[in-house]
Amino acid sequence: MQHINDPYVKLAQQKGYRARAAFKLIEILDTERLLRPGDRVVDLGSAPGSWCQVARERMLGRDGVINGQVIALDILPMDPVEGVTFMLGDFQEDSVLAALSAQLKGQPVDLVISDMAPNLSGVSSADSARIGHLCEIAQAFAVDHLKPEGALIVKAFHGSGFSQIVEGLKRQFKRVVERKPKASRDKSSETFLVARGLK
Repeated sequence: MQHINDPYVKLAQQKGYRARAAFKLIEILDTERLLRPGDRVVDLGSAPGSWCQVARERMLGRDGVINGQVIALDILPMDPVEGVTFMLGDFQEDSVLAALSAQLKGQPVDLVISDMAPNLSGVSSADSARIGHLCEIAQAFAVDHLKPEGALIVKAFHGSGFSQIVEGLKRQFKRVVERKPKASRDKSSETFLVARGLK
């Protein structure tokens, strides 16, 4: 019932977003003043595509042409989003990274976004390890691909291992902040970390 009565679910349907998660990204981008036309963005674990939709919107000129580049990667298939380049595969594999590099023409990225979450088992120690691993691989990807002043937005969960994720980011980024968007359910422990400026 919670899902049906959720105002963000209704709003997502009205605005044509594929998931309510779109509003989480919108709030973070607004608060942090991130993502401008002309930027290059990579969306890790992009399916079903609502974060790509938001990134694309931010880059649309008045003429309806995208000024910038959005590349989405996922191991799950995703329906196309106009103007977004989707790559099916694991971004830890050399072949996928080579294809990505070709798309970027060797240029660094302004923003890496990751709403990846593991399939949770309910065993907190195992889940914490999985969450930590996803944050680590997103961070490693961002460090390899971002401009020096670029930013990473990554989903984490409060609980065991959270402080280690934050510390790991602080080792490689100048500024790391926590953001809990209004569209994030109150009882959810999810928190987004925004890391900016490579050290």
